[in-house]
Amino acid sequence: MKGIHFKKYTNWEYWPSYMFYAPVVPYALYLALKSRSFGFFSAVNPSIEGSGNGLESKFETVQLIPEKYRPKTIYIEIGEKIANTIPKIVINNIKFPLIIKPDIGFRGLLVKKINSVNELSNYINKYNSIPLLLQEFIEFENECGVFYHRIPGEKTGTITSITLKKYLTVVGNGISSLLELIKNDSRAKIYVTLISELNKDKLHTIPQKDEEILLNYIGNHSKGTQFINGNHLINKKLTNFLDRLNYNIPDWYYGRVDIKYNNFDELVKGENLKIIEINGIISEPTHIYDPSKGNYFQALKSIKDHWKIIYKIGIKNNKLNKGNFTNLHYLISLYIKYRKYLKKVRNLSTN
Repeated sequence: MKGIHFKKYTNWEYWPSYMFYAPVVPYALYLALKSRSFGFFSAVNPSIEGSGNGLESKFETVQLIPEKYRPKTIYIEIGEKIANTIPKIVINNIKFPLIIKPDIGFRGLLVKKINSVNELSNYINKYNSIPLLLQEFIEFENECGVFYHRIPGEKTGTITSITLKKYLTVVGNGISSLLELIKNDSRAKIYVTLISELNKDKLHTIPQKDEEILLNYIGNHSKGTQFINGNHLINKKLTNFLDRLNYNIPDWYYGRVDIKYNNFDELVKGENLKIIEINGIISEPTHIYDPSKGNYFQALKSIKDHWKIIYKIGIKNNKLNKGNFTNLHYLISLYIKYRKYLKKVRNLSTN
């Protein structure tokens, strides 16, 4: 365990989020003074509540996605019973397995793959003190995050980041149990508690030699998924696809789309893919978490550069009367609300 902790401390990929944002706070304050508003970022995405500040409804945001790219999605109200949820699943023709998660989510907390009505009932009974989101499980093998922005009034936008996501896996040797493979894998052992819980029914099975075992299906860095810098894949055709998507989502100018897809050639053409989420101003250019393609200070510079883009779009939208700046009092109350909700979700996740 000491080795695991040492790796977390020495490899900036695993550092807590405040290590990436606290150093950029002075620059954000400079932009606030320059714009004469602490809420200059609130005008960036008028079609998304709070421009995507982290407290927006994922269900409402998903509805902005063009239907051909939108996963079948159901909203589950606070206190809703399984008897009310099942008819919605049937009407929407959603099959098991499916994905369920909080409607307002943080870094993969409480995201779970559900395989049966019984599992769904247990989940809803345990977590229905918060609004939930139920989605069809997308079978496409690959997932990526594409960061895109367009300055209001300009015809084309820019892709600033592509992150390819490699789900956490181990390979069998025909001798070791799954638990032993996890503990001996340099990456998997860092997430041993989480991975053991997700795979508790097969921890003592012995995978065959060269058999690849998928340990987690959630494309979140905090859940063990490896983020790989894919910026070499940015090209005109992909930008054209994002431009078309952008024009079909009114008043969305900045953020990251998380996409499940079959292969990259089809993604570029806009074929065989589903957009599982659109993220706004709080989203990250997640390619920065690939330590093989950069360093900590380059990651900070990328975050700073994206704050500059936020400033440009917010100022432009405000001048065009497309979005208003919020005041400091609102931002303080928003922060308090954010902290309370995050604490509630974290408490639920540990119970």
